[in-house]
Amino acid sequence: MGKKVLAIYYSQSGQLADMVARLTSPLADAGASVEIVRIEPVPAYPFPWTRERFYSVMPDCVLGVTSKLAPFTLKETAYDLIVLGYQAWFLYPSIPVNTLLHEPAFRQVMNNTPIVTITGARNMWLNTFLELKKLIRSAGGRVVGNIALVDRHPNHISFFTVLHWLMGGKKDRYLKIFPLPGVSAADISHATAYGKTLVACLKGNEWSDLQPELIRQKAVNTRYSLVLLESIAIPTYTKWAGFIVKRKKRKAWLTVFRYYLLFSLFVAAPILLAFNAALIRPFSSKRMKEKTSHYLSLN
Repeated sequence: MGKKVLAIYYSQSGQLADMVARLTSPLADAGASVEIVRIEPVPAYPFPWTRERFYSVMPDCVLGVTSKLAPFTLKETAYDLIVLGYQAWFLYPSIPVNTLLHEPAFRQVMNNTPIVTITGARNMWLNTFLELKKLIRSAGGRVVGNIALVDRHPNHISFFTVLHWLMGGKKDRYLKIFPLPGVSAADISHATAYGKTLVACLKGNEWSDLQPELIRQKAVNTRYSLVLLESIAIPTYTKWAGFIVKRKKRKAWLTVFRYYLLFSLFVAAPILLAFNAALIRPFSSKRMKEKTSHYLSLN
């Protein structure tokens, strides 16, 4: 095919690496030159995380603070397609991905280039994608598709299973009774099908129908309950981050924030969703559809 593709991502656990490999394998099979680059932050973030280190990154994530990346070299100065693998940390782009999108050399490569984004998330990725779009467009890049694979288990269940994975380092069943954490093996394997969809677009350099097709294939989906909770959480996280960075006893306030999250998830969120389902949702179906479609759209 003679097309040049760059797949660039950051991954701690290896889950996103598997997703990127599955997505790009049909491109390589079709004859495209696929260059896969894994960025590395300096210093590296631990995996598994410690609880203190995990919560310590929240303010910088929310406030968009960049860090440093280990030097990396790209083989080309321009590509026919960029596949960007990203993850959400505290509802915002992870610090390594945010840093990458501020790198002058990479921003130059993104200019006037079609970009497909892919994430593996617990369940909330919406605001992260909006922030990514802003950064990509500010560099002249064109977001032509978004793929979001998520943990399909209920919000309260995945909270325990994913936290067990992040803190323990093993993708196994918490207490041997909970389901496996993260994106399922079947969903990761199915990313190959989305890669085949990319092949057709890449061959003709025609991207206008890609996102509608990915939506039809259920490569990306939204749930109104999560849209609602995330839209409420964003301004709250912003206030917390701005407050914590100004405190001398930052660790103590991060502990307070951790307990706030637990309260929000197990007490406030169920009450809010019940109230919304009883008194608001029945009378706002049009608004709900508009809000969910807003996150599926690339505009």
